[in-house]
Amino acid sequence: GNFAKTEGELTAEERRIVSVAYKNVVGSKRAEYRVLSAIEQKESRKGNSTNKEYINKYKVKIEEELKNLDKVKIEEELKNLCREILGLIENYLFPNSKSDESRIFFLKMKGDYNRYLTEFLMDSEGNDAQDKALKAYTEAWEIVESINLTPTHPLRLGLALNFSVFQFEILGHTKPAKEMAERAFNAAIANIQHVNEDTYKDCTLIMQLLRDNL
Repeated sequence: GNFAKTEGELTAEERRIVSVAYKNVVGSKRAEYRVLSAIEQKESRKGNSTNKEYINKYKVKIEEELKNLDKVKIEEELKNLCREILGLIENYLFPNSKSDESRIFFLKMKGDYNRYLTEFLMDSEGNDAQDKALKAYTEAWEIVESINLTPTHPLRLGLALNFSVFQFEILGHTKPAKEMAERAFNAAIANIQHVNEDTYKDCTLIMQLLRDNL
């Protein structure tokens, strides 16, 4: 991440490196967190029908197993990682971005990492992350539309995918989320013959994900 703090704008390849580095680390933490949440829910549901003595015994066993995978610890690590990348974006990466594509890229990332925070932060912290995610996604989408970024551009498709997921999962705005995903998918289909070879794989992968969400 050191070159992320250097002066000047990152190249597309450098942007990809920064993005992938954080995505991998944060992705594994989010997976651990989801597993723990699922176990907790499962145990609490079991608790409705089984006797108390058994539950307590079982709880001790589960707690032993979960000591190594402490949910609070994972939350803390996740929060620190997300805040680290958000700090880099805020202080270096976005201010150094001169091109529209670079600005869209980092606004989208800002939206994504605030969205990850909303998955486990509560109350004012959670609301704050939600507001920041919405603002970043909205700003990114406004640039996409103002420069008329091609419908098959992976950046446009990726933003439409993640913004629609945010609207659906976090805001609970089902209709706008589906409409956004549908518009992005249909526009890309209509322009698929113009996709260049370099971005074809990325483009079709994101289109597949958009279609799965519809």
